[in-house]
Amino acid sequence: MATRKHKSDLVILFSTLGLMALGLIVIYAIGPMRANVLNNTYGASYDSNYFFLNQLRSVALSLIVFFAAFKWIPYKYIKKFAKPIMIAALIMSALLWVLALAGSSLAKCELGECRWFNFGPVSFQPAEFLKLALVVYLADFLARKKEEGNIGKWKEFWLPLLVVCGLSLFLVVIAQGDLGTGVALIAIIFSTLFVVGVPTKQYLIMLALVLTVATLAVITSSHRMERVDAWLTTLSGGESTDSTYHIDNAMLAIGVGGFFGVGIGNSVQATGYLPESINDSVFAIMGETFGFVGLFLVILVFGALLVRILKTAERTPELQERLFVGGVFAWTLAQVVVNIMAMTSLVPVTGITLPLLSYGGTSMIFLAFAMGLVLQLSCYTSREVDIENENTSSRRGVRRTHYSSRRRRS
Repeated sequence: MATRKHKSDLVILFSTLGLMALGLIVIYAIGPMRANVLNNTYGASYDSNYFFLNQLRSVALSLIVFFAAFKWIPYKYIKKFAKPIMIAALIMSALLWVLALAGSSLAKCELGECRWFNFGPVSFQPAEFLKLALVVYLADFLARKKEEGNIGKWKEFWLPLLVVCGLSLFLVVIAQGDLGTGVALIAIIFSTLFVVGVPTKQYLIMLALVLTVATLAVITSSHRMERVDAWLTTLSGGESTDSTYHIDNAMLAIGVGGFFGVGIGNSVQATGYLPESINDSVFAIMGETFGFVGLFLVILVFGALLVRILKTAERTPELQERLFVGGVFAWTLAQVVVNIMAMTSLVPVTGITLPLLSYGGTSMIFLAFAMGLVLQLSCYTSREVDIENENTSSRRGVRRTHYSSRRRRS
């Protein structure tokens, strides 16, 4: 097998840029409505362009890190720092938890959950950094264990893996109350385990264990059980209640959009009816604005992006790089699927953003960096080369050149 460098995958490039641009358009349209709702409801003083300008800065920073990861930061340098990156992400998540318990103003809390560092006008969500760190770390760890022949061994493989993954899930799901990010982390973990070839029996045992713990995390939380009850009420066609308000309005927004939508700037749900209209519920707002056709095109772009990421993973020659790309694929897929299913009442509503489209800087910046690295790796592919024929052709070429030169001299 030989590795050939070629042009980057244009589908990954333009899909990523297109989704960022579309998200910016949507925030431009509904940002003033969001500001007005907050000003009237909570007495805030947001400028009408506040959310758009914030999103514009986020997109600008995301483009910088995207092209930096694509052009200027070789993946081989990233994987060298896999352990320090993972340790830094865990420390930051743990520090946020400690600050929240201490009631520090450095921990930003909303709806009783503390998920951001608060640095005045700038906030930072360490869970997004943790996603990237876990992908990089697992790619390095699993590739090394595969090379050492330790896949499936308790002391060398499962013990360190369970410590890192268990601590990551604890700091996100329990400490921060962020089940949506927990779903993304679980997708990353099990996709990379599948790619590296963990024994089937062990894989299924671990999957059953994680699902059991996840179920316990839901049934022991009154807030999460309320969302499950609301989802079941919606599925059964029961009467609307306060708990079904979010999903009812999300479904209403998509229904009102019809086939072609009500048009940019004409959303009613964004005026304060649909919670988290610029974050978790942006898919429903796009359904109202652009209709079924618009949502179909958005899903089509996501589908094309995911297919090309998967193709890149399949064609990447090095196992560690293949694991990294596979992890980014699972990360993106999990967020897209869970967000869209939640907004269409196929699963209970959970706090998870739509990649590259939802309002928010941290999630977009770290995913853009990961996409830049994937785009970088898409410049390389592996294919069989007929060495004998290639060498013969080379020798013939040399002889022809030598003979021709002698004739010219004569």
